[in-house]
Amino acid sequence: MKVAYDAQVDVLRIVFNDVPVAESDEDKPGIILDYDGDGNVVALEILDASKRVQQV
Repeated sequence: MKVAYDAQVDVLRIVFNDVPVAESDEDKPGIILDYDGDGNVVALEILDASKRVQQV
């Protein structure tokens, strides 16, 4: 698993599996799920992350 935050665009990306993305879907506004060819979730992207994710 890889976690990356890009402060310039305020996006948090969590990659569960490093395989090609076949499809992306905005599950809820600002929450994007990436799927492989078999329909498995391979990554999660959170837009405007600083407003959605509380820092611990």
